[in-house]
Parts: sequence; structure tokens; C-alpha cells
Amino acid sequence: MGKIIAIANQKGGVGKTTTAINLGGCFGVLEYKTLLVDADPQANATSGVGLDPKNSRNIYDCLINDVHPSELIIPTSNPNLDIIPSHIDLVGAELEMINMPNREQMLKQALDKVKDQYDFIIIDCSPSLGLITVNALTAADSVMVPVQCEYFALEGLGKLLNTIKIIQGRLNPELEIEGIVLTMYDTRLRLANQVVEEVKTHFQDLVFDTVIHRNTKLGEAPSFGETIVMHEATSKGAINYLNFAREILQRNDLTKIGNNDKQFQVGNDI
Repeated sequence: MGKIIAIANQKGGVGKTTTAINLGGCFGVLEYKTLLVDADPQANATSGVGLDPKNSRNIYDCLINDVHPSELIIPTSNPNLDIIPSHIDLVGAELEMINMPNREQMLKQALDKVKDQYDFIIIDCSPSLGLITVNALTAADSVMVPVQCEYFALEGLGKLLNTIKIIQGRLNPELEIEGIVLTMYDTRLRLANQVVEEVKTHFQDLVFDTVIHRNTKLGEAPSFGETIVMHEATSKGAINYLNFAREILQRNDLTKIGNNDKQFQVGNDI
């Protein structure tokens, strides 16, 4: 059965969707069958892989109308990467779910129906700690937290970690923290290096070794409806995410490659 990873941070603009799309894309090209679940009403992950959110049945149908998730899955142009799209209607889903029994378990019940078809299921959460995000954390085996290399990097992390602790205690005792990934790293800024050191000092082994650099191709790829590995496989962003996927596979004992061996090298920014 596949591992479900929720990518969450209630702070917006930290690279959640970019990480969800491109990590899924890298797992795909490494021949791990992956499902991307867009659980954000903004539907940026949906449009980021080239789909029009208005023209697709979506996660709302699964949660509210009890549609089987297999009917909503759409293949992407990236090998081995499928998606369950989102839609702005998901904003209303939280209100509709309030009086439902097991309201925190609805996404878990849905994904359990397709979990054995995939090696990884990645959930792109909305920038909030609302009911949909609670559903994602309840469904997940682990949670990954992107943190941008900027001044307010640690702002709100305590609240998120407290929410994770509550969910571990009440709804999902098996939930683990996959790790913290540092994003939007700019080598030219002294502040970025200070943030990296501060986060590593606070969270130590929870922080992934791989750091995601700022990269023009990363920002450009969604406008083409492509993951970074399909858009520009030699770019710094693609190399970063391939290394990140490799590190996750190693942490989960899914590769025989040693920790310091065969890491892709980053050349000049492209």
C-alpha cells in the first residue's frame, strides 16, 4: 500500500504546491506510481499540471457526493503521476461537512479505496488549519512542512506542530513528521543562510539536507502545465527536487543508494 504524505503549512507562499507538484513529478520519473491530491480550493496544483479546474470532476465530489475516487483520477503528462483535481467549491465543503459523522475521516475513507494502487499519495493542503487540512492530516501517514528561507520562516510553525500533536493524540496516532524542507533559498542573501542555520538548530534531524533554491524555471513550469522535470530537467530546480525525492526514498528505506552517493550535482542556474 502507498504512503500518504500531506504537505502542510498554514502560512501561504512557502512553496507547498510547488513542492507537491514537483516531488510527485520526480517520484514519477523515478518509476514510483504517484497520486497528487489537490486539497486546496485555489486549485493551483490542478492548473499547475495543465488541467482546467472548471472542467474536471474534483475532490469535492469525493468528499460531499460520495463519488468513488477512482472516477476522479486524471493522468498527467508526467510519467506515473496522476491527480485528483480541486475546485473553488471546496471552500463550501468545510461548511457542509460540519454536521456529518466522522467529518475528520472523510478524506481518509476516500483515499483508502485507492491507496494500494500507488507507491505515494501526496496531498497539497490549503494555507489554513481548517477542516480540509485536518482531513488531510488524518488521512496521512506523514506530514511534510515546507519553510521558506525568509525572515518570518519560523512564524506559525509552533501552531502547526501543535495541531499535528493534537491530531496524533485524537485522530491519527500513526501520523509522523516526514520532515521540514527549506524552500526559496537564495545563495546571494546572508539572511537565507541565517534562516537555514536557525531552522536546523531548532529542528535538527527533522530538517532535510536538500534545500530548494529560488529558480526561474520552477516559477515558469506551471504556466506550461508541466512539472519541473518535464519542463527543464537540467535546471537547478529539477536537480533540487530529484535530490529531494532521492532523500525521501532513502529515509523510507526504498533505495540501496548510500546517503552520500550518487547525488545529482547542481550546476549554474538555468
